[in-house]
Amino acid sequence: MQAAAQSDYVRVEDYLAAEEAREIRHEYLGGAVYAMAGETRAHNTIALNVATAIRQRLKSPCKLYMGGLRVNFQLRQDDYYYYPDVVVTCDSRDKDPRVIRYPKLIVEVLSESTERVDRREKFLAYTTIETLEEYVLIGQSSPEATIFRRSSDWRAEKTLGAEAGWAIECLRLTLPLAEMYEGI
Repeated sequence: MQAAAQSDYVRVEDYLAAEEAREIRHEYLGGAVYAMAGETRAHNTIALNVATAIRQRLKSPCKLYMGGLRVNFQLRQDDYYYYPDVVVTCDSRDKDPRVIRYPKLIVEVLSESTERVDRREKFLAYTTIETLEEYVLIGQSSPEATIFRRSSDWRAEKTLGAEAGWAIECLRLTLPLAEMYEGI
């Protein structure tokens, strides 16, 4: 992500209006706007595989969305908008056509340019969302998932190897990691 200067405070309303007209997506962090890094084919394929695998097994009333929808929440009275790779909401209050406010599961596919942000900044931010039950980081270079669960005080659980199964407890699903890396 490209950093914004401190003096470049942007109001939420201005960010949302500008985002509708832009081709490049930007995330909003309490008044600072950051351009998102471009995806690699591997990143895109893994995110699509994750979304497809979950979608095929997902039960109502839950809904799954990919990359193009923002997750919005407040942190220290500031608005934040992130574009997670995959997000699931099961909350009937989520009615906005462009924003998810009550996510149950968020999945990010790691890349060299985003790994530090995904592991630290987004972890700390996402885990403040009251409805979020699981946050998952999927490795891009090898079959690996790191799962953080509210039910275990956000301690990291690693699942390694293509033969391993990745448990999404909040949705009562288990997915083989090999399925996430199909086509890579």
